[in-house]
Amino acid sequence: MPKPIIHAFFDAPTNTVSYLVGDPETRQAAVIDPVLDYDHKSGKANVASADAILAKAKEEGFTVTLILETHVHADHLSGAPYLKIKTGARVAIGERIKEVQKIFRPVFNAIDVSGEGSEFDILFKDGDRFTIGRLQGEVLATPGHTPACVSFKIEDAVFVGDTMFMPDYGTARADFPGGDARTLYQSIRRLMSLPGDTRLFMCHDYLPKDGRTHYAWETTVAEERARNIHVHDGVSEDDFVKMRTTRDATLSAPTLLLPSIQVNMRAGKLPPADANGVHYLKVPITLPG
Repeated sequence: MPKPIIHAFFDAPTNTVSYLVGDPETRQAAVIDPVLDYDHKSGKANVASADAILAKAKEEGFTVTLILETHVHADHLSGAPYLKIKTGARVAIGERIKEVQKIFRPVFNAIDVSGEGSEFDILFKDGDRFTIGRLQGEVLATPGHTPACVSFKIEDAVFVGDTMFMPDYGTARADFPGGDARTLYQSIRRLMSLPGDTRLFMCHDYLPKDGRTHYAWETTVAEERARNIHVHDGVSEDDFVKMRTTRDATLSAPTLLLPSIQVNMRAGKLPPADANGVHYLKVPITLPG
């Protein structure tokens, strides 16, 4: 079977890893979890990260045909719309995006959001298959962090989104609306049932407090099963749920949570412009009493 060519792009401000995955034979490619560079303090955005991916694609002679989102990210804005304009690629996400939209549409009074996922070009079901040239891809539903989380298996590589992190950092939080620690455990065990030499590619890396001093995002099923600090072999579902629930209760909201959700549930597009032609992001405020 062909082995995909994989290029990783690490965005330090959000600790996000995006990927360019190409077929060495046909030179067709997909982009996974692209980032839009966004400064929350000024409200200014740019496309430097997306342009870096496009430059590498050009260097490799790749034609980008798919943009794959593992979920509605809560820590960065998606660069998918810009890449779609530049390449004509279709944007795909898991079909349970519908649930995420229905959860957050009333939060932001986002009456333009469909609730049916129609903002995206492709809604993948669990087990759906796709191709990138001659590369064979499969969609693995891995909910728990959010209801719509999916992992993308492309030949011997799996792009796991926020389901888990490097072994020395553990697993994703499960306390966002629609998240569930027990479901997350089951999704992780599904990934860990794959052959031990299956390569796993993370969507984020955060350096652990002690030990590793360099960012990393590639590991294997065998490594996760042996060394993941939260969910290695021998950790029961109940023990994981207790740990994850206790830990999540101490975590603050991601810095870009509010803008990210508003943009990413719209497939990376900004909310509709007001009458003055300016796009605005909303901040829901709850006052006591």
